[in-house]
Amino acid sequence: MSDPALRSPRSLPALRSAFLDWARTDGLTWVYLFKALAAAFLALGIAMRLDLPQPRTAMTTVFIVMQPQSGAILAKSFYRIGGTLVGLVATLALVAVFAPQRELFLGALALWTGICTAGAARNRNFRSYGFLLAGYTAALIGIPAAQHPDTAFISALTRAAEVTLGVVCAGLVGALVFPQQASTQMRTTVRARFSAFVEYVAAALSGHVDRAQIERHNARFLAEIVGFEAMRSVAVFEGPESRGRGGRLARLNSEFMTASTRFHALHQLMNRLRAAGAQQALDALEPYFKELAPLLHTPGEPVLTSRDAAGSARKLEAFKAALPRRVREQRAVLCERPEFPLLDFDTASELLYRFVDDMHAYALTYASLAAATHERERTPERYEPKTNAVLTLVAGVRGAIVMALLSAFWIASAWPNGSMLVLNAAAVCALASSSPRPTRMAYQMALGTALATLIGFIVVFGVYPYIDGFPLLCAALAPALALGIWMTTRPKLVGYGAGYCIFFCVLAGPDNLVHYDPAGYANDALALILSMAASALAFAVLLPPSTPWLRRHLVSDLRRQVVWACQAPLARVRSRFESRARDLAFQAHALMEHDPAEQRRALAWLIAVLEVGHAVIDLRRELGALPSDARYAKTMPWRRAITASAKALTALFARPTDARLDAALAANFDAIAATQQALAAFAPPREDRHRLQRILSYLHFVRTALIDPQSPLARYAGEARRDGAAPA
Repeated sequence: MSDPALRSPRSLPALRSAFLDWARTDGLTWVYLFKALAAAFLALGIAMRLDLPQPRTAMTTVFIVMQPQSGAILAKSFYRIGGTLVGLVATLALVAVFAPQRELFLGALALWTGICTAGAARNRNFRSYGFLLAGYTAALIGIPAAQHPDTAFISALTRAAEVTLGVVCAGLVGALVFPQQASTQMRTTVRARFSAFVEYVAAALSGHVDRAQIERHNARFLAEIVGFEAMRSVAVFEGPESRGRGGRLARLNSEFMTASTRFHALHQLMNRLRAAGAQQALDALEPYFKELAPLLHTPGEPVLTSRDAAGSARKLEAFKAALPRRVREQRAVLCERPEFPLLDFDTASELLYRFVDDMHAYALTYASLAAATHERERTPERYEPKTNAVLTLVAGVRGAIVMALLSAFWIASAWPNGSMLVLNAAAVCALASSSPRPTRMAYQMALGTALATLIGFIVVFGVYPYIDGFPLLCAALAPALALGIWMTTRPKLVGYGAGYCIFFCVLAGPDNLVHYDPAGYANDALALILSMAASALAFAVLLPPSTPWLRRHLVSDLRRQVVWACQAPLARVRSRFESRARDLAFQAHALMEHDPAEQRRALAWLIAVLEVGHAVIDLRRELGALPSDARYAKTMPWRRAITASAKALTALFARPTDARLDAALAANFDAIAATQQALAAFAPPREDRHRLQRILSYLHFVRTALIDPQSPLARYAGEARRDGAAPA
């Protein structure tokens, strides 16, 4: 008998809920699996119908560009087609110039591959595929074409047709069959991040966040910023609605970086004042924090939608409008108390105003997403992810060396399948270079290819002879391909799945006329696995990313962003400084995945760099806005003192030492004293006086950051500096 509970109406909601949960998780995996199979078989069938020379290339292309989201497919396809066309042009040029001399041709090809590998490493996200394909296509077409130059042009055209067919099939199936939009995920991400950030700010203002939580939040914010930009670059391919909001989404990411940095600076300053026992300043500022927290987040009423953000923006605007007058009135009262730490109060109140202003802009941009068009779309500030130049150069040189060595092995051994060894190494080097752990990526692809070799052997020699017709061919390939597709949906198995899917098609993908050659199959498989093993060995031996020197270089480059903030033109300097510093920290954080202590050290340097860099940029803007008056000229003693302080600061962050920290603190102390003397020596107009006070506040904040015992600079300080004493 059936269980009455299963027939009970009360069980229906539970079953419905369970089904919806399955549909949102594993159900999406099955949908993607069937879509990938459908696109692969569609490309294979059309290529066979058109009698293209290698239908397997079209099917391989599908697995290279296929992604769960339609926007990601279109983005990857766009860059793949562009890279393929560039690679075709390079192929024809190399074949025309170097084809008669195999050694020169392979040397030029190795150089070209190294350049493309460096480009793939430098430009992350899907842009790297354009460079990857430019190098791989030159090897894929150029090596066979160099052996038969008279057919190079036809080979290039047919290969372009096969690749384009695979791209079109993947794009059509991804966009038309149960499409998953990146823009939908972006809306969820924007909502969750705004809500989480205002909750974090409210909790921190209430004193409910410890240092460990701050570190976790900073690490999470770092990953979210990079992931958000990757998602945004994909969403713009999905349609006019996403493109119409692309500028605002980029601006939202930039404003989130600025607001989070400003709030962290404010929170750090309050912690420093608390540690220094500046209770009077804390008591004077506490009422503002108590008022601000409910404006951002009311317990039990999270800020979720753009309408909620618009309400927060209105409250913040009113608070911001009244804040300067209230601070001035309170400051006038505090001036009557000689013992009151007025500079601490000025610095904290200025940071508070700047944070409210940045948070107001962030809320306005979030609220503007409800409209299809908005004026905030016209002035986007973009996050600019770029891999460190030294890491890029290392990746390019490594790729060129691998190609050159394998080419030399091919020439010396006269191995008939050496061409497969060389051209596949170009793809693996470029693909793995964009991974934070390239050695593991190449190793996983090699194991995936080994598995594909075994299953492909069974399919080719055990199944193909017994089937007839395209439907049976699809039925025979579906189980083998489904295994690889499933692996690509699991984060820990992505490398295995990529190697399996791509090289199963290379080894066992059917042609119009199947050739049963076990020896040739074994040689191709051996060439593929050896090329990946050689690539993995190169990543492990030739300056691997885990090399301490490379890690130190990344942290050093991160510190040098303060130098850049001190010297770069002021136009767009803040957004570029933010994105460059955070991107370098993200790269360092990824390379130090298995070294938590080094990760914390890199995050500590990021915090120090962002705090000081922001203060320097604000200081430079205030100086640049001073009127043309002899009292504010750059030749005045107080201006020269600020310039000397900036030079000492750049020297410190370029290469920290005990002596340079002492010099930076001394120069900062002199700049503060000189500016205070200038402010007392004459009676500037009200706006100029406020500007000079803000300049003092930024100088003082830089000082608090330099003497912070939690800062990574503390290791260069003596006992007196750790206690916050002024330099002699």
